[in-house]
Amino acid sequence: MAVRIALASMAVTVTAVAVITVGVFVFASSSFEQLMVEHGSGVVDARAMFDQSIAGFFVLAAMGGLAGSVLLAMLLARWLSGPLRRISGAAQRLAHGERAVRVIAEGPREIVSLAQSFNQLAARLDEQERMRSEFIANAAHELRTPLTNLLGYLEALRDGVVSATPEAFTSLGEEVDRLVRLSRSLDALAAGDHDDDVQLVDLDLREAIEMAVEFALPMFERRGIALTVRVPDGLRARANRDHLAQVLANLLQNAVRYTPAGGHVTIAAERVGEEAVVGVSNSGEGIPSADLPHVFERFYRVEKSRDRARGGAGIGLAIVKQLVELGGGTVGVESTTGLTRFWFRLPA
Repeated sequence: MAVRIALASMAVTVTAVAVITVGVFVFASSSFEQLMVEHGSGVVDARAMFDQSIAGFFVLAAMGGLAGSVLLAMLLARWLSGPLRRISGAAQRLAHGERAVRVIAEGPREIVSLAQSFNQLAARLDEQERMRSEFIANAAHELRTPLTNLLGYLEALRDGVVSATPEAFTSLGEEVDRLVRLSRSLDALAAGDHDDDVQLVDLDLREAIEMAVEFALPMFERRGIALTVRVPDGLRARANRDHLAQVLANLLQNAVRYTPAGGHVTIAAERVGEEAVVGVSNSGEGIPSADLPHVFERFYRVEKSRDRARGGAGIGLAIVKQLVELGGGTVGVESTTGLTRFWFRLPA
């Protein structure tokens, strides 16, 4: 950069010198000779006087201009290259796994913008690394729990500690079902990560919600939870039919899981501008405000004790967010004491 800036400055200086040379030694020389002749001096003497007075000054001016251009280029290059060297060094450290590296945003506006973009990239990579580590740890935990239970049951059956009763096989079946559900959820997440071609169709939102409620109704009846549906006739939205069914099923399962026996769940939908808004509200304990920004993260669970009577694997809401956003929609959650509402918006 320094060489290029120096060459550019020197080219400007040479051009300026050329212009000055033509102006001084051609046009100014003729005028000087004419004036000197008019005042009684000869042409030869006038030329000699002109050359003597101008040539030395011109050489000094040209050398000074070149030196100034080079010095200016070096200072400018240092001003530009300093921040760039720091960003380059930080990028190399980031490439070698140092996630906490950041750079000071200083210098020209373009370099400040570059430094800010680098810091955003580093912060995003740091967050992705944190989420990846948590994902692996949580996935290992979710797999380890049912596998440990299965191993314990099998060893007890082998040693005769537990009899091969229908109840024992029912417990084994529950652990296997848990592993199957977890694998399906992970498959859904992986498929969503690579699904760039989502087919959206215009569908009847009331019909889709009623179908989801019909499938989920036995869960509500077993828990004694009242379910209210408020969806106007003719409400339509653009969505992928299978994705919408999965989203509604996950939200209803989540509502059943966190609504106390005898509680109430409401699923409502309405048109707001150019979007259709669907909300699933349930009574019960609210979600702490510190947890609200994280409930859609993979494997995040508000119930830190991981009591499965209170929560699942922490994947259902992550799938909801992924599938809704694939269809061009948005998701959100609101929670106060005694009431929690999950909602999503779809193009109408």
